[in-house]
Amino acid sequence: MKVLVIGGGGREHAIVWALAKSARVTEIVCAPGNAGITQIARCVPVDVGNLAEMVAVTQAERPALTVIGPELPLSLGIVDELQRLGFRVFGPTQAAARLETSKSFAKEFMQRHEIPTAAHAICTSIEEVLEELPRFAAPIVVKADGLAAGKGVVICQTHMQAEQAAAQMFSGALLGTAETYVVLEEFLDGEEVSFFALCDGKHAVALAAAQDHKRIGEGDTGPNTGGMGAYTGDGLLSQAMQQWLLKNVAQVVVDEMALEGTPFHGILFCGMMMVPPRRGEPNGATQPMVLEFNTRFGDPETQAILMRLQTDIVDLFDAAIDGTANKLDIRMAPGASVCVIAASGGYPGKYAPGLPISGLDAVQQPGTVVFHSGTAAKDGAIVTAGGRVLGVTAAAAQPTASGSALQAALGSAYAALNKISFEGMQYRRDIGWRALRDGL
Repeated sequence: MKVLVIGGGGREHAIVWALAKSARVTEIVCAPGNAGITQIARCVPVDVGNLAEMVAVTQAERPALTVIGPELPLSLGIVDELQRLGFRVFGPTQAAARLETSKSFAKEFMQRHEIPTAAHAICTSIEEVLEELPRFAAPIVVKADGLAAGKGVVICQTHMQAEQAAAQMFSGALLGTAETYVVLEEFLDGEEVSFFALCDGKHAVALAAAQDHKRIGEGDTGPNTGGMGAYTGDGLLSQAMQQWLLKNVAQVVVDEMALEGTPFHGILFCGMMMVPPRRGEPNGATQPMVLEFNTRFGDPETQAILMRLQTDIVDLFDAAIDGTANKLDIRMAPGASVCVIAASGGYPGKYAPGLPISGLDAVQQPGTVVFHSGTAAKDGAIVTAGGRVLGVTAAAAQPTASGSALQAALGSAYAALNKISFEGMQYRRDIGWRALRDGL
């Protein structure tokens, strides 16, 4: 079968890589792709912010299956339009994608259906922000309502900082476009975990859990980014906790979205905060709280997860489309995997694109793959073309004499990174530090 993948980042490179392993796939087209994807798929140009262009590419290619990678095409209604034209497509409709594309919609949905989440206020003006702020103790989380490429969340240490962040969101000074809604949210302290469920409109089944590292600096310091690295492994979430999240979060979302007339098909990314028991509660239990939903594969979590996926990825896509996810046997390889992002100097602020990348051919380690996030081909060389440039990803099935499976995967990823260079390259050297601290 011929498969079209919409997108051109590290997530899409990982999806294309997984599709290339499927015996069911005979041809892969990626739009627009990147310099790494061109090595395993045919890439065609498209603007993922232009609905007409994406539809035209699909009509020209006539794929048996189209997979939507990024959130922007989902927000534009690409799934609705392709379904209307008779194409088979993996991803949620525009209405279902509001769980990600509108923070205010998601918070109201969770409140309506008693899904555990932080206390919040939805504001439409700076005057409303000033009215609501006294309800919240510092630190306060200020969130842009719409899509912000992972940069629309500001943790403010004072009420004044929260007021300033909200004002910049309303004016467009912070993110480049003015927000209609801004969400104030109670700050939750604990361990963040990304829980992924495959959904088919009726059922939610567990895919995997991962932990992202959003901040630019080691020790989780500095501003938020789109993600500087992620890891996944057997010990990250217990089976009991996975079942709790399925029952109390993912399946509730699927059930209630269907009842509201917007059935959810695709990947539900549940961004969770595992809040520890309060002091003085020796027998208290960890309380999982939803920070946010994404309605597609995450980046860089996908790179790590797909390294361990043993089930044919086309079977996942088919089950989500056909309503048979509950009959699917999703198998993950034992052990752990990790993705470490190599980013441009200056990221998440301004950075210089077009810098030559060296050493990619030197990475020949088994179990290690370099997924391209922001790269391009220029004059026969591969150059930087984004803030996040590469996702160096490695997996290890078993512990080694010197450490755990996660330590082995980290060792492979960092060994590969040592062979790669471009001017200003930066990456975190502490990916997985919480798991290592906890002996995972």
